[in-house]
Amino acid sequence: MLAGLLPAAAESAESFEDPADAVLFPEEEALITRAVDKRRREFTTARHCARQALARLGRTPAPLVHGERGAPAWPDGIVGSMTHCDGYRAAAVARRTDIASLGIDAEPHGPLPEGVYESIALPAEQSHLDGLAGLRPDVHWDRLLFSAKESVYKTWFPLTGAWLDFHEAHLEFDPSGGAAEGTFAARLLVSREDPEGRALTGFQGRWLVRDGLVVTAIAYPPAA
Repeated sequence: MLAGLLPAAAESAESFEDPADAVLFPEEEALITRAVDKRRREFTTARHCARQALARLGRTPAPLVHGERGAPAWPDGIVGSMTHCDGYRAAAVARRTDIASLGIDAEPHGPLPEGVYESIALPAEQSHLDGLAGLRPDVHWDRLLFSAKESVYKTWFPLTGAWLDFHEAHLEFDPSGGAAEGTFAARLLVSREDPEGRALTGFQGRWLVRDGLVVTAIAYPPAA
């Protein structure tokens, strides 16, 4: 599911259950000593997926602890992203020389809780999604918007180290024909530069709705 949303330079792994052989390093265990069982299973399986993806890049298993603002601290030279929701856990990684930043997110394909949509969507986005809902009523566009904005933040933060509010990115979606999938464009409404000195103006991403899930992904390319 996730692999089809990412370029060939990215490696990914996903799981629809929590395998018994998914284990944590002591450094990771220390991060969730007080976590409830659900959180522990999500945390463990997401890192299990990350280690599977890293192995495809030739990296040996290592602890994946928290970095700044709780974001995963990836091995040197690696960019990546993890996600989890009910019934799904996944990770994507790449060499920094191939992809400058990655952001992935998965959500259950259902309407957002009451009041959330209004708190994350710009007026122009609401109008845009109203039009799409008329064309594709089978897609919960509010949930797709939430997932895509999560992917935007996960891509943005490693590049800037700065917070990005839901209202600081304007998104537009393009359905690609009959399937519940397509692309999206995120226009950033704040001014920042990436580590290469390039102005960050926006990201291009892909989305997919399948098997009761919404999945979104962004791969931000390195400087030419």
